[in-house]
Amino acid sequence: MAIIKPFKALRPTQEKVEVFSCPPYDVLEDNEVREIASKKPESYVRVTRAEVDFSKDVDVHSEEVYKKGAENLKDYLDRGIIIQDSEEAFYIYRETWRGKSQTGFYAVASVDEYDEGKIKKHELTREDKEDDRTKHIMILEAQAEPVFLTFKAQPKVKEMLQNFINKYEKLYDLTDETEVRHEMWKVDQKDDVELLKSSFEKINAMYIADGHHRSAAASRTKKISKEKNPNHTGDESYNYFLAAIFPHDELRVLDYNRIVKDLNNMNEEEFISKLKDIFDISDAEESPYSPKNLHEVGMYLNKKWYKLQIKEKHIDRNDPVKELDVYILQNYVLDPILGIENPRKDSRIHFLGGIRGVQVLEDWVDNKGYTVAFSMFPTPLEQLINVSDADKIMPPKSTWFEPKLKSGLVIHKI
Repeated sequence: MAIIKPFKALRPTQEKVEVFSCPPYDVLEDNEVREIASKKPESYVRVTRAEVDFSKDVDVHSEEVYKKGAENLKDYLDRGIIIQDSEEAFYIYRETWRGKSQTGFYAVASVDEYDEGKIKKHELTREDKEDDRTKHIMILEAQAEPVFLTFKAQPKVKEMLQNFINKYEKLYDLTDETEVRHEMWKVDQKDDVELLKSSFEKINAMYIADGHHRSAAASRTKKISKEKNPNHTGDESYNYFLAAIFPHDELRVLDYNRIVKDLNNMNEEEFISKLKDIFDISDAEESPYSPKNLHEVGMYLNKKWYKLQIKEKHIDRNDPVKELDVYILQNYVLDPILGIENPRKDSRIHFLGGIRGVQVLEDWVDNKGYTVAFSMFPTPLEQLINVSDADKIMPPKSTWFEPKLKSGLVIHKI
């Protein structure tokens, strides 16, 4: 079973939701954070990225920055920009972008289930990033942003969410600067709360789509808080973490593309010759080129687009990781041919999310000092689930989810 619980959200008033809510903390560059704070002084970025209230040379991981975020959150509450709901509730959340909607809900999920592997992961985490998120939670005394979870879609759950949308009055309806519409409804009648809660008792697992460091930080926070609490019962709010939960077939995954600075001391002909053992190579049907099918890669080299069809002998269909296109590209091309052994640390490779389109790959190669670009077919959600079920790890930068979740719509106090 999957344990989900309602919670008393800290959230903006209807009048302030547009100026308060903001993009997720980890998708914003420093200059973007400062621009948002300048235009919207009551923005949530002053909580999630509190370094904006300091000079540019401040250590963003210093305790004074975390404390400033906590001060700003308290100030917003004191001034009535945000409010604390008095009753526990679930919060239905719908995003609409480019003609397609995805509907899920906010809840709190069990840290124990994460620790036990019932909430499944597919990425490795870094200790420094876990430290950052743990300090943020502990000093803020709140989980500021949700973990993005998915589950194998259940028609009855999807029907239930739609029924709640039809039944309850809408809390928020705003369209942001990226033309994503965000809508939210509060489900607080006890019978409905229990109905949604009990519907997850038949769901065997949930999967982290995004937010591995936030999940790990919630686990560390629970451990620290439990050790400090001699009267620990297991019901305390720190035993749960804020989650945005969506059926898997609602989510949209975009491509996550790669660009490389050089050909590792090879000329173009030598490089293409090495690729021929891995791919069937042909001229792309269009320019720029986005792959149309799984196991197909686009390549831009010397102002020309190629279609690279992965040969069957290199697709291990018995291993959910080794059949991933991003795995095949890394382990047959980027590492052995181009010499990029660790894509997390090698400065010769850069990753561009599909939200930018594939045209941008041409610009980076033609004008920004890069030599070759690879456009990828989006990793299907089913592959992410298969990897997670096998307790394996996906290569870095395998998935790019769009649209992003709006930050600041709900906050979980602990």
